[in-house]
Amino acid sequence: MSNPLIINFTPTGMIPTKEMTPHVPISVSEIVEDVHQACDLGITMVHIHAREKVSGIPTYKKEIYAKIIAGIRKFSPQLVICVSLSGRTFSELDQRGDPLFLEGDLKPDMGSLTLSSLNFNKVASMNAPDMIGDLAALMKARGIVPELEAFDLGMVNYAKYLARKKLIRPPYYFNLLFGNIACSQSNLLHAGTMINDLPEDSVWSIAGIGNTQLKMNSLSIAMGGGVRVGLEDNIWYNAERTRLARNIDLLKRVHIIAQANGRNIMTPEEFRTKMNLAPGNGEYGLQV
Repeated sequence: MSNPLIINFTPTGMIPTKEMTPHVPISVSEIVEDVHQACDLGITMVHIHAREKVSGIPTYKKEIYAKIIAGIRKFSPQLVICVSLSGRTFSELDQRGDPLFLEGDLKPDMGSLTLSSLNFNKVASMNAPDMIGDLAALMKARGIVPELEAFDLGMVNYAKYLARKKLIRPPYYFNLLFGNIACSQSNLLHAGTMINDLPEDSVWSIAGIGNTQLKMNSLSIAMGGGVRVGLEDNIWYNAERTRLARNIDLLKRVHIIAQANGRNIMTPEEFRTKMNLAPGNGEYGLQV
């Protein structure tokens, strides 16, 4: 029990729609309620995406992020909150960086930073070198910790480049994502190579995309890593795709696997200490 498990909860993402699954939380109240259920069960942090109220399409607007964060902090003022700064839809720095300008009780602790451009099945996520550097510099200036997203070994190497440029600083938190069609695949060799190449003083969680979510979560739990889990990466409960998942279903399964491996769930307070984050309860972002 000396190596508690990070659960990074990803309830919404940018792709799932109500037409794909009725269980994906889209509205502010739906997202807040799914996070509430997750906190009651036990999670370490949440990675949130915001959607427009009427259309349900992804948005960068800090005003909508503010409503989600305010709703979450009413019941869990210590939960670590990461906002998405994704490049799938938005291409300008003032758009992607908008949620980073929230302050006070609405300030996010972390912001996602994808470490290169990449192709998904039907769309590209554009992350030019200057955009990555500008977002990293903005987070550094705002006292917000990057959530480093790596889809292949080259992205891990780019994180080391950012560290040499003093744009990011340890301890580093990595999400290692496997199973995307154009990136590292969900197998032991790809996972082991990426983990082995992480810079010193790194904390890591593994995600599996689609049907590989369960496999890669299970692998990471057994190997001593954390997990990223939620409907953002996988809307199905079973590999046969006969049962649509709810977020709470995916989280409960992770808890069962963690218990079988003798691992407690890392609390937000423990993660804050590990990552030099402020203690929560009104103080957010990097510990000053």
